Amino acid sequence: MDEGMTDVVGLPPGVRVALSRARVRAGASAEADRWMTMLRERHEECLDTLERERMAVEAVFRTREPDGTEHLWWFTLQGEDGAGPDASPHPVDRDHVAHARRTTEPGRLVAEPQVVLLPAPVARAVRAWATGGDDGPSGS
Repeated sequence: MDEGMTDVVGLPPGVRVALSRARVRAGASAEADRWMTMLRERHEECLDTLERERMAVEAVFRTREPDGTEHLWWFTLQGEDGAGPDASPHPVDRDHVAHARRTTEPGRLVAEPQVVLLPAPVARAVRAWATGGDDGPSGS
């Protein structure tokens, strides 16, 4: 996954930050509902995918404009070497990718991060998890 930037003031070394937006296909609002419901209902399975992704934080947001246009937004803090969901051995990732293909238009708008503000204890925890450091996924 190439998304995200690493050269941002306040971002711990070895971590990338991303904010991206995907437009929900016209007529696919109900499918987006099913997708988000699936992620909520399979929350524990989703958490199990984060180690191989080196994903410290992943949050999904949804916006609806007055004209009916909908977008799904992703905010992530992830290790530079984190894997994406496409080749994942986790069934929930395969379902996630399939929902994405059915629900969103191709391509994403990626925002350019300007600054990251993390207190030192949070920055240390994010870096450790995202880079697999002493307090990270394999060293806990």
